[in-house]
Amino acid sequence: MTTTARLTSRAVIAVSGPDWRSFLQGLLTQDVETLAPGELRFAGLLTPQGKLLYDLFVAGTTKGMEDGALLDVQADQRDALIQRLTIYRLRAKVTLEASDHPVLAVFGDETVGPGLYVDPRLPALGARAYDERPANADEDTYDAHRLALAVPGPADWGQEKTYPIEANFDLLAGIDFKKGCFVGQETTSRMKRRGTIKNRMLPITFEGPPPSIGAEVLAGELRAGEVLSGRNGRALALLRLDRIDGAALTVEGRPVQVERPDWIA
Repeated sequence: MTTTARLTSRAVIAVSGPDWRSFLQGLLTQDVETLAPGELRFAGLLTPQGKLLYDLFVAGTTKGMEDGALLDVQADQRDALIQRLTIYRLRAKVTLEASDHPVLAVFGDETVGPGLYVDPRLPALGARAYDERPANADEDTYDAHRLALAVPGPADWGQEKTYPIEANFDLLAGIDFKKGCFVGQETTSRMKRRGTIKNRMLPITFEGPPPSIGAEVLAGELRAGEVLSGRNGRALALLRLDRIDGAALTVEGRPVQVERPDWIA
């Protein structure tokens, strides 16, 4: 069965103009110089200190569309992101416009076809679409699918709170470490190069409803992390890697267990 969910929390920015590639290339964590029509790449725009400011997907426009890209972004952040990009634009010949393209997630059996952009993070996540097509599920269905795969989302990393590596961007094709400069590159590259990754977002399992967002994960009496988004039986948590192996973990007095999906080393 193929599931198509309309993602109402997402919106689109259309980027065009002769300098659009070089403009985005100097800002985002992902390479866009080699982005092909019909290809999707996952990226972030960081603060100069290297923390996540905005997550986004960059979709190469296809035949019949103006040369450029579509940015798939958080709907409630679209205007602010356009303003931020406009500040960086300076003399670059780039046009940034809010677009009425819908955002859909397609997952299940058939995730390759016309108008489908394969999600670069994990094959099981399926694809995205930016056209009007029938949907048979809502965003909550997609969020349950994403959580089952242990893939964090914007509700987990917030804004200007988290380093992209802590949110597993490096494991989900969200950072190109060979592309050259981008905003926040120095901190990001240093964390990767020196292996100083102390925290990662990992799934935790438990009985019953999810703990409160922000609740402490304890290893005995030591703080081992905090709970992020979740639902019955499962949530994501930002965890200290040096305190979770072999430890008896609890949240709000309840035992929890850490899962390490195959894609997290």
